[in-house]
This record gives sequence, structure tokens and C-alpha cells, in this order.
Amino acid sequence: MRRMGNKLSKQLIWLIALAFVLLFISLGLVLPKMIIPVAENNLYIYLSEPLKLVNIGTMDYKILDTQIAYIYVTNDEIVATSNLKDIIKVDSLNTLVDKFKDTNGKFTYNHKNYYYYTIKSDRVIKIALADDSYINKTKNAILVAIFPIVLITCLLIGLILTAWSSFTVRKIEKLKNKIDNIDNPDFNHSVDFETDDEIRSLALAIEDMRLSLINQEEYRNQMYQNISHDFKTPLTVIKSYIEAVDDDIEDEKTAFNVIKEQTAKLEQKVHSLLYLNKLDYLKSTKNIEILPVDMEKIIISEVDKFKFHRKDINFIIEIDKKSSYVGTVEHWETIFDNLLGNFMRYATTTIKITAKQNKLILYNDGDNIDKDFLEGIFTPFRKGIKGEFGLGLSIVKKTLNLINYDIRIVNEKKGVSFIITKENHS
Repeated sequence: MRRMGNKLSKQLIWLIALAFVLLFISLGLVLPKMIIPVAENNLYIYLSEPLKLVNIGTMDYKILDTQIAYIYVTNDEIVATSNLKDIIKVDSLNTLVDKFKDTNGKFTYNHKNYYYYTIKSDRVIKIALADDSYINKTKNAILVAIFPIVLITCLLIGLILTAWSSFTVRKIEKLKNKIDNIDNPDFNHSVDFETDDEIRSLALAIEDMRLSLINQEEYRNQMYQNISHDFKTPLTVIKSYIEAVDDDIEDEKTAFNVIKEQTAKLEQKVHSLLYLNKLDYLKSTKNIEILPVDMEKIIISEVDKFKFHRKDINFIIEIDKKSSYVGTVEHWETIFDNLLGNFMRYATTTIKITAKQNKLILYNDGDNIDKDFLEGIFTPFRKGIKGEFGLGLSIVKKTLNLINYDIRIVNEKKGVSFIITKENHS
């Protein structure tokens, strides 16, 4: 755990160090080059102002800056201040004057830069000349002024980032501990991050996942118990009748009929469970071909199959032939088998099937479904009405989802409607 924190801290230290290196490279290389144009412009102003006051008679007065040499050019002579030789060493003033081609500018002589400014009239050219000492002093002065501020600012930023990283690493460590103990009920799983940031959102998401896993585990355990109970009942009945025959308590014909009936129930439960797993496989592989189906033909066939189970039930069919439906005949037969099989147990006198406007409504006039049962009614092996368990409605829901349909249940004033509609994927 600590190794993770150390790795993040080291990464941050390296990032801060890299930022410092880049900053000092900028201060040492980029900033001086950016300063030079500004410093040169100031130097030209610095050279030009005294030049307006310079005359031959005042050229060597003490008020003149010793870092600037002045040259006075007329048609008859070239005169320079005595400090010219301290600034630039040239053998001939004529050679030097030839370099002053523009109003201001710079030139390189003996690997050193020089700057000049000229004022020209009809008979006189006045020239102020300086080396690059002023430029260097300006750069150094700016760097000396900026460097401590930048250094202190960087140190403060580094300290802030280090403190922030330590705080963040501690929160990440808490998240890892939470994940490591996600199945430990004795661990404190509370989310106590006060800052509303991405890490807190991640912590809440992990907590939601943990609660979801707990619910899934509870549901799985409950489902296994329900499956065991549902399968155990017919097996117990079969075993009891076999033992009764062996003890001559029950005649073989009666026992045979009961065993046959219970075996059929058990076979149906096994078939449903295998079919449910098949639906999960088809959904995961998406290995299904959805085609248009003749819904009228399917409904009539299903009604013919069930109408003799209870002769007291009146079937009503309303079909809009303009409506269209897709899927496979096998899947729609499975859907109707489970729904109508359910209806046959609960309907009082009427079952109505309506196929209009591209949707299906299956209605029976039995009792309303309690709200407590409506929630999760499509869950496999959920304990339902009259304490029964089953997979029928779960198979209906999953089969419909597989062919891109959905189902919902509505309690009517009298009876219950199952409404099947096309899923909206927009």
C-alpha cells in the first residue's frame, strides 16, 4: 500500500524537478533573448537624448556619460570625445564613421557588439556610441529582480503540490483499502471525503458497486434456495409414492399417475431453467436473426392450444392486420405459452388478446396483482402469488428483450393487462 503512495510522491517530485529545470532554462536562455529587443530600444533612447545637447565645445564636460562616446563629423574634420578609446579601439575614425549608415543601429567589431544613434543636419553629423555593457547590465538587473520572485513562487507551488499530492494519495489509499475489503462486512465502508471531486465520485461508485454485489449475492442465495425448494417438492412427492407402493400403502396405478404428473412438472422446470440459460447465451453472443412474423397466425395457434384447458374461459381476439411484428416464431410461442399458462390459473371468465398499433395487450379478468409483487415480478424464482416460485414471467421478459421488445403490467379496475411494446433505441 505504501509503495503506491511512494510511487505517486516520487512521480510528483520528478515532475516538480522537471518544471524547475524547464523554468530555469527559460530564465537563462529564452528570457534574455526576449529582453534584448526591449533593452536595445531603451538604449537608443538613452543615446539620443544627450546627443541633442552635444556641441563641439561641450563634448568633454563631466556631465557627459563616460559609457557613451560622442563623435562630431563635419566636412572639415571628425572630432571624438576622449573616452572613445575606452569604448572601442580603432586605428582610424574614418573607418568607424563608415559603419554609421542608419539613424540608429548596431554593428560587431572584434567580436563585440556596439550601438549607435545619429543626428544629421546639412553640415554636421552627431553620433553617440556605446558598447553592449548597458544591454548586459539591463539583462542582469532584470534577471536579478525576477529570479528570487520566481524561485520563491516555484518553492511555494512545489510545497502546495506536495501537500495536495499527500492528501490525494491518502484518499487513494483509502479507496484501495475499501476495494481490498469490499467483501469484508466488518470494514468501515463509509465515504468521508468532504471535497466533491472525481475521487469522491469514484468512492461513491465503488460503494454503489459494493452494495450491488451484496444485493446480487443475497439474490443469488435466495434464488438457489427457491430453486432447491421448487425442485425438491416434486422429488419428495415421487419418493413418497415409491415408498408407499413398496410398503403396500398405495396401489401402483395411483402412484404411477402421481409420479407421472410430478415428473412432467419437474421436466417443465428443468426445461425452463435450461431455456433461461439459453436466452442469456443468445444475448451475450447476439446470435439471433430477427425477422417479420405473422402475429395473427401465432395468436390463433396459441389460443387453439389453450382454449380446451379451461372451457369456462372466453377468449377474445382483436387483430389489426396493418400492424407489424418481428422476432422468431419460436420466441413468440414461448412468450404466449408462459403468459397464457399464467392466465389460465388466474383468469375468472375472460382472456383478451389485442394486437393493434404495433403493440400487444394480453388481458385477463382475474384479481389485481399486489403492488408488493409487481416490483421484481420478472425476477427468476422470485416468490410470487400464493407462495409459488417460477421462471415463466422471467422467460417472457428476457425473450422479449432479446427481440427488442419490452413488457409492463397494469392493474385495471377489474383484471390485469400485460402490455408488450417495441423498445425505443433512439
